Amino acid sequence: MAETILIVDDDPDIRDILKISLSEENYEILEAEDGEQALNLVKTKTPDLVLLDYKIPKMDGRQVCNLIKQDLLLRHLPVIMVTGKGDLNDKVGGINAGADDYIVKPFEPKELLARIRMILRRTQRDLEANPLTRLPGNVSILKELFRRLESKTLFAACYLDLDKFKSYNDTYGFEHGDEVIRETARIILRTSNEVGKGTDFVGHIGGDDFVLITTPDLVDTMCQKIIDEFEKAAPSFYNETDRQKGYIIAKDRKGETRQIPLVSISIGVVTNAEHKFTHVAEINEIGAELKSAAKRLERSNYVKDKRKDTE
Repeated sequence: MAETILIVDDDPDIRDILKISLSEENYEILEAEDGEQALNLVKTKTPDLVLLDYKIPKMDGRQVCNLIKQDLLLRHLPVIMVTGKGDLNDKVGGINAGADDYIVKPFEPKELLARIRMILRRTQRDLEANPLTRLPGNVSILKELFRRLESKTLFAACYLDLDKFKSYNDTYGFEHGDEVIRETARIILRTSNEVGKGTDFVGHIGGDDFVLITTPDLVDTMCQKIIDEFEKAAPSFYNETDRQKGYIIAKDRKGETRQIPLVSISIGVVTNAEHKFTHVAEINEIGAELKSAAKRLERSNYVKDKRKDTE
């Protein structure tokens, strides 16, 4: 699948030149002519790299780059800042804002392509990620669980997913559904950053399924905070009419039309505090089982593994 590059420049001639150069490498191209449009495309189309001119309308390149790098889901997105010849302040501003590289106009197309290839290779190597949230995917999740098992450290693995999400997706469409998934990821990451000790791991299994690995002493606080934050955010995913009603009319998983409550979040928590695991598959199986139990409860909830080893 071809990588997608977002070109941000208010000069259509420059965008055309860049498109011609990049088409040689079969990149998919997105275009924006100002900072606001660029941020909107970054959040909705998830490009693989942003080629960002420093001097653009509405919001300059430094501001755009800064907002990208501050976003918990977007900070891994590589940005190449394009600056004018001799504009040292622009280069410094771009680097301070978190740009991964910069190139000076006028530039050689071959040099630009080489820099893009290098940064994309480095990003892919460093981040085996879910394309929607940029969070580590299944391979990384399995490696992290295996590492924790091997090191014999105490952990609590939280398996999270959304309830009533299919009905929401069917009613509001995939773009809105994707934004709900991104916001869920932000809530999990924010909670981990605020409550955790810096050793937590957050991964995205796919769809509306996530994994958070933390420590047993923090897991209750963390689960409750995620639930509180999600419940606070959930009404904002709906239009005013549905928000007031507290439900939508849609088909459930059996294909029957009924009143579907607002989306909620269910969490199954597996810990090795009282029970020792020998392989990752066992953790995953129990996590899925506990998550199903949480889904049977009202609204957002979490269920912890209660099993203990007998001596």
